[in-house]
Amino acid sequence: MLHLKLPTDPRWVNVAQKSLADILSDHAYCEQKAASTCISLIVQYADHSELVDTLTPIVGEEWSHFERVVAELRKRNLPLAPQRKDEYVGELNKLLRKGGTKSEKLLDKLLCCALIEARSCERFKVLSKELQDPELSKFYYEFMVSEARHYVAFISLAERYCPKETVRARWQEFLEAEAQIIQNLGYRPNRIH
Repeated sequence: MLHLKLPTDPRWVNVAQKSLADILSDHAYCEQKAASTCISLIVQYADHSELVDTLTPIVGEEWSHFERVVAELRKRNLPLAPQRKDEYVGELNKLLRKGGTKSEKLLDKLLCCALIEARSCERFKVLSKELQDPELSKFYYEFMVSEARHYVAFISLAERYCPKETVRARWQEFLEAEAQIIQNLGYRPNRIH
C-alpha cells in the first residue's frame, strides 16, 4: 500500500528500543510539525473547500498525537528533549517545485505530506511489531493506523485537485527521491525519519 522503495534498516528498531527518550521526543515533534503543516496548507489553499474539510480534523488529530506522545514521555519519567533539525523533511522539501502553477505547487506539497505519513506509518509498524514493551507496541500500532489514514487522505486530495496520471507520475518521482534520501542520510536509530 505505501509503495516505499527502500524499507527501514532492520537494525533501526533494535537501537530505537534502547533510545526511547530520543524516539518519543522526535515523534512528538513530528506530530507537532504535521499539525503545523496542515494549518499552513489550509491557510494557503483556503479556497479549496475539500482540502480545508479534510485537513481540519487532521490538525486536531495530529495535535492530540503530540499530547499523547508527551504524556507517554511523562509517564516514563522521560524529558521532552529540545527539538532537532529534521534533515529528512529538509531534503524532501527540496523536491518541491519553486516555480510552476499553483496546482503543481499544491500537488508537490500534498505528495510531500503523503510521503512523510507513509514513512512514519512504516516505522510505526516496525515499532508496533518489534518493541518488547506490549503497551508501546499497542501505542505504535494505533499511530500506524492513523498515519495510514493520513497518507490516503493526502493522496486522495492530490487526485482531487490534479489529474490522476500527473499524480501517479510525480508520486513515482517522489518515491525514488525519498529512497535516495533515506540511503544518503544513513542509519539514524534515534529518529522517526
